[in-house]
Amino acid sequence: MNTQSRPMNRREASEYLFERHGIRRTYATLCKLAVVGGGPLFRKANRVPLYDATDLDQWVAEITSPTVHSTSELRDFRPS
Repeated sequence: MNTQSRPMNRREASEYLFERHGIRRTYATLCKLAVVGGGPLFRKANRVPLYDATDLDQWVAEITSPTVHSTSELRDFRPS
């Protein structure tokens, strides 16, 4: 469910990730991930990177494991 109707800048995306998912990714970390890869999808409006809530939610789903009863169940889990 997309609770954010407009695209977010990096600071807003960082706050959204923490408030919605409890995942801390700082502004600087999102900047680095945009360069080296592995971060959420974004687009640019001139020089401004913009993130959609649905893309952030999808990225969280890709990097988090399924629910488990013990860490031994995560032996074969590989985040994308």
